[in-house]
Amino acid sequence: MSYIDGFVIAVPRANREKFSHHAETADSIFLEWGALRVIECWEDDVPDGKQTDFRRAVQATEEEAVVFSWVEWPDKATREHAMQKMHSMMESGQPDPRMDPEKNPMPFDGKRMIFGGFTPVVDMAP
Repeated sequence: MSYIDGFVIAVPRANREKFSHHAETADSIFLEWGALRVIECWEDDVPDGKQTDFRRAVQATEEEAVVFSWVEWPDKATREHAMQKMHSMMESGQPDPRMDPEKNPMPFDGKRMIFGGFTPVVDMAP
């Protein structure tokens, strides 16, 4: 069964193009490591909630857009292998050159990212 990684971040609206470039570069690595697909979604209709909402979850300001993303993996084992590879590279100080912060800096505050891994319980298609 597939496995999903989900992410929500706040990105400065002025950095939309930079974000797209950064995401395409990072997402290509996930695909190389076994991801089936990666979806990056820029906010379009993100209402303020009465108790909580996407904007508050990532402390987005008026100058920031909410980005909702997910990575679909064929299974949790493939995802775990990819995450282990990423962490090993980062800890060794030798990340994939495409993710070198000097060449591909994150155009958002990664400290406000929310993320997690999910097991699908319903998966429907036409």
